[in-house]
Amino acid sequence: MTETAIRELLERVAAGKTTASAAMRDLRELPFADLGFVKIDNHRSLRRGVPEVVFGEGKTAAQIIAIGKRVASSNLIVTRLDAKKAAIVKKGLHGMTYYPEARIGAAIKGMPPLTGHGEVMIISAGTSDIPVAEEAALCAEFFGNRVTRLYDVGVAGIHRLTANLETVRRASVLIVVAGMEGALPSVVAGLLDKPVVAVPTSVGYGTALGGITALFGMLNSCASGITVVNIDNGFGAALAATLINRVGLARDGA
Repeated sequence: MTETAIRELLERVAAGKTTASAAMRDLRELPFADLGFVKIDNHRSLRRGVPEVVFGEGKTAAQIIAIGKRVASSNLIVTRLDAKKAAIVKKGLHGMTYYPEARIGAAIKGMPPLTGHGEVMIISAGTSDIPVAEEAALCAEFFGNRVTRLYDVGVAGIHRLTANLETVRRASVLIVVAGMEGALPSVVAGLLDKPVVAVPTSVGYGTALGGITALFGMLNSCASGITVVNIDNGFGAALAATLINRVGLARDGA
């Protein structure tokens, strides 16, 4: 149940349009609903101010549909959702949209209001990093951020980045996505005074080791203060950037 839904319920009780007993029935499944195979966290949007996000990999289409139906009144985001599974889920969940490049399924009842100190910019080193960058970008948008994108500006041609520095400087938080040796976040963090959330990707040849080389490069960056998330974790980067972008802003009802 979302904060808005709870507020509306309390206002109906206050106005005498529903009884306290009826309201208690609606609230009874807080803080979670147990479906046997999953315990749905109904408090997450209240605690963190973001919608339900389901990791689709490893879950069956039937399980995702059951979760979606249980949170039907709220926004739902499903990450790591392959196209075959998405086709089944879309038939079972009304309003589900699939974003194949990002491998995200989303049933959005209403886009959240824009919040934060400014825009979140998603920067990718290469075109091959765009799927992870798009996961970050879409999640950041669904979390209520103003999002801009700057793709394919890696260190193999650093002039592509420096030509866009004025645009980059306007962002409040930067999510920098890179595979191979993972150098781009170090460059960006060394040039700017903005928070940088670095995302290593599994893009690269043999010794890239599925993203481990990029991860180690980012963790060992000479540019201080970089936040590093797990390999290919665009969602995690989007949430970190969202929380940074909101620091010091009071949420309604908080």
